[in-house]
Amino acid sequence: MSRPKPWEVSDELWELIEPLIPQPHRPYGHPGRKRIDDRKTLQGILFVLYTGIQWDFLPQEMGFGSGVTCWRRLREWQEAGVWDDLEQVLLDKLRAADLLDFSRASIDSSQIQAKRGRGSPKVGPSPVDRGRPGSKHHVITDANGTPLRVSLTGANRNDVTQLLPLVDRIGPVRGKRGRPRCKPCTLYADRGYDHDLYRRRLRERGVVPRIARRGEEHGSGLGTVRWVVEAAVAWLHGFRRLRVRWETRDDMHEGFLKLAHCMILARKLPASAY
Repeated sequence: MSRPKPWEVSDELWELIEPLIPQPHRPYGHPGRKRIDDRKTLQGILFVLYTGIQWDFLPQEMGFGSGVTCWRRLREWQEAGVWDDLEQVLLDKLRAADLLDFSRASIDSSQIQAKRGRGSPKVGPSPVDRGRPGSKHHVITDANGTPLRVSLTGANRNDVTQLLPLVDRIGPVRGKRGRPRCKPCTLYADRGYDHDLYRRRLRERGVVPRIARRGEEHGSGLGTVRWVVEAAVAWLHGFRRLRVRWETRDDMHEGFLKLAHCMILARKLPASAY
């Protein structure tokens, strides 16, 4: 039996995605050209995400539709919030399967080069790449390393600016009886997040900060806990389209980032949990 391709959408996953996709209005008597199948188009978008290929080079013989069609569909679904809704559905199912651990969370970021998008709000001069244009991927994970939320900023934005927004976007995560989980018990972060103001803000939210301080020697032991978020960043960059930013528009690159997040969550969900 041949192994399924990573860009192929399983029947179980499609059952979760299909209800979230908005259907366009077709005026009576003016149907126009028949719409290309959404599932095939999604697989075309995933093919670009996994391989990093240019839209124009999308192989037509695989039935994905044209690169222009896939680009437009990604734009439409990003604007409609499909990936945000899918993230929530998958997180709820992971919690129902008892695969999320909110006892602690870890946060980190990674910079990538931006070949396009110069001048857009989420592209900026990278302080670690001689001022070349770049973007940042920010990730917060649970204790097991499952990405809970992701975000995109310019490379010149300080990591700490995304700390509270990511924490606030974690919940509510349902899936079990009782109150949904909205925040972790403890948050681990490196020296890039060292700021007493944000420590106070975390405590106000009921989160215990475990953030390394600048100027102190290594050996705090945080690395034995924080490695899970570094692994999550590596999973994201396993999608070739996310290693270098080729998108001029912020929303298109953010759509790829959130779709990759959804695919990581789907991988962690066992077949019995669908």
